Amino acid sequence: QVQLVESGGGLVQPGGSLTLSCVASGFTFSDSGMSWYRQTPGKERSLVASITDNGQYTNYADSVKGRFAISRDNAKNTVFLRMVNLKPEDSALYYCNRGTTAFLWLPWGQGTQVTVSS
Repeated sequence: QVQLVESGGGLVQPGGSLTLSCVASGFTFSDSGMSWYRQTPGKERSLVASITDNGQYTNYADSVKGRFAISRDNAKNTVFLRMVNLKPEDSALYYCNRGTTAFLWLPWGQGTQVTVSS
């Protein structure tokens, strides 16, 4: 059974940091590019960061470049998102999934909420 379980979100002050984790199961994680997405109420889910199957290449949305870092541990079927210098506009529900296009997506997990507020 395919499963994506996100964790690590929370309430943080502007300028703070968080590291999100996503544990995957039910598919060949080490053969899969992975991505982080985020969504706020009333808006579509947007791509935040992506990483190739071997971790060699990464890509980021312009709004998070220089502040977020995606990484992965294939031995633990886990993808991470390190977020520093967080801004209120980073507040969202964060999800991980396979790939960067809809035809690759697996069933979405529950996400993890990030709230940046003073």
